[in-house]
Amino acid sequence: MAEVEIGIGKSGRVAFGLDALGIVPSRRTRDPADVSLAWEIDAYRFDLPVVTAPADAVTSPASAVTVGGLGGLGVVHVEGVWSRHEEPDSLLAEISALDADAATRRLRELYAAPIRPELVVKRLAEIRESGVVTAAALRPQRVAALYPFLLEAGIDLLVIHAPAVSAEHQSRAGEPLNLKRFIGELDVPVLVGGCASFSTALHLMRTGAAGVIVGVGPGGADTTRAVLGVGVPMATAIADAAGARMRYLDESGGRYVHVIAHGGMRTGGDMAKAIACGADAVMLDTPLAAAAEAPGRGGYWSMDVLHSRLPRGVWERVPVIGTLREILLGPAAVNPGTLNLAGALRTAMATTGYATVKELQKAEVLVASTLC
Repeated sequence: MAEVEIGIGKSGRVAFGLDALGIVPSRRTRDPADVSLAWEIDAYRFDLPVVTAPADAVTSPASAVTVGGLGGLGVVHVEGVWSRHEEPDSLLAEISALDADAATRRLRELYAAPIRPELVVKRLAEIRESGVVTAAALRPQRVAALYPFLLEAGIDLLVIHAPAVSAEHQSRAGEPLNLKRFIGELDVPVLVGGCASFSTALHLMRTGAAGVIVGVGPGGADTTRAVLGVGVPMATAIADAAGARMRYLDESGGRYVHVIAHGGMRTGGDMAKAIACGADAVMLDTPLAAAAEAPGRGGYWSMDVLHSRLPRGVWERVPVIGTLREILLGPAAVNPGTLNLAGALRTAMATTGYATVKELQKAEVLVASTLC
């Protein structure tokens, strides 16, 4: 990709967000009823290419079960309020009645409570007993201490998630998590991320991960970009990770690693463009926080609020627009683009002539000219 000169001694690649892209229709169109949104990861098949963000405002044990029943994958954050408080619902209801600054301060107080292993097992068991795929998320620094309790609960998928995850973390304070060794010893598939570059995605794939999560500083009450200056526009980040997947497919003799895009997606059109850039599925945060069943009760915050020294998540108001079913599957009496996301994705695929997610990954895309 062409570089631009920022100044003497420094140049940079031009990167694109999803808003800059459009999917080019192919020579055919299809009946939406003939389009499949299904995807598979390891032994698990999902009817919708949707993963819930592991954030307390989005995914509770109950909402994870609901999303699983609708065909997606719900991921509960093991370090959230569900593992720290016996009755978190009343606490989250209290927060929803506060203004933004007070809500953010109160959240940090709730996250100061210790994680209780018995609650970890209890919450995940609730999901497992429902019969849907049970997925749980941890930050890399907490994996070693808490994973045994996830194993006790019988999880199906582990998500190692942070704003930026690398396969080569270095620290003088102690031995960091060795992802390659850890994943190699597990009996469950692992999704790991975020990442936003070709090289990082490739290194994470080489750890044995079943999927990589793409997106750093994705927005949605996440102030990482503003506080740290770290972030990559999503279209370029996804395409780079998809390129890393092709490289790894060759060097591994055919092992396919899934790419899950996280950040900045609000509509079914955004989802379609993310897949056209190479994603297998999308991880949604704010769109699902707008559901009536969302534990945030009309609010959203990123889990970076957990950071003890430099918290970056803030609470923000998110208007409730419908149920999880209406947001994901419809029907929608009016459609501002944020309801019936699967229907919009299906129609986009039918309109442009692609029958499966794998086919849509090969779609031609164009970048809108700033002169238009």
